Amino acid sequence: MSKSQRTISTTASIGYFIISLILNAFGNVLTLETSSHIHPAILGSAYWTAAEADLGHAVLGNNSWVLFWAFFLLGVLIAFFNAILMHKLDWRRIGGNIVFMLPFALLIQWFSNLCDAFFPQSNTFYSNICYICLNFFGVFLIGVAISIYQRVNIVLHAQDDLFQIIRFRYTKGNATIAMWLSYLPPTVMGILAWMLTGRIENIGIGTIFAFIFQGYFTGWADQHVFPRLKHQALDVGN
Repeated sequence: MSKSQRTISTTASIGYFIISLILNAFGNVLTLETSSHIHPAILGSAYWTAAEADLGHAVLGNNSWVLFWAFFLLGVLIAFFNAILMHKLDWRRIGGNIVFMLPFALLIQWFSNLCDAFFPQSNTFYSNICYICLNFFGVFLIGVAISIYQRVNIVLHAQDDLFQIIRFRYTKGNATIAMWLSYLPPTVMGILAWMLTGRIENIGIGTIFAFIFQGYFTGWADQHVFPRLKHQALDVGN
């Protein structure tokens, strides 16, 4: 089996990765915070974000570190699910997923604390429209971030590694179809959260928007955001 070569330096790879990590965490928090400051069941957040936040609150309650633990622990589970899809237990790949998820989960918690103090509760039509636009922009940032660090391919978040495995192993590179298929695990998480609590939160029009367009944003960013950055050392198995 051959692997595509790296065409950028280590320094450039790390720079791109840091940019994408910050964009992804901030985009996720934008969807959560704008949703919670209108009504989480009306606006909602990005698909994975909604499922992990809902299941985290269902299992862990509302403690101050719930987002960190939910995003980190569920990410570890997805890393092992990826190993099943790859038909091999690649500890280096799983370790890379965990290396990504630790600072990512910390950034999620930090941005959440920051935005929660900064964003006022929405109580007017115009503020609602503003929050809806920010929510959609958060989804866009997530799609762009996924595109960047998938192309850099140093380490990936487990859920985005899942997307990349499906994209290049099962859907012949189609980002939109791969994104939809990768939404099966968070769908199961959302159902479990509903079974545990009897309610659905963080799922609304923003979630639908993310479901439809996030994969498209990733494919678009491949061509238009850092267009000279190509997929590095791509390896998704035979």
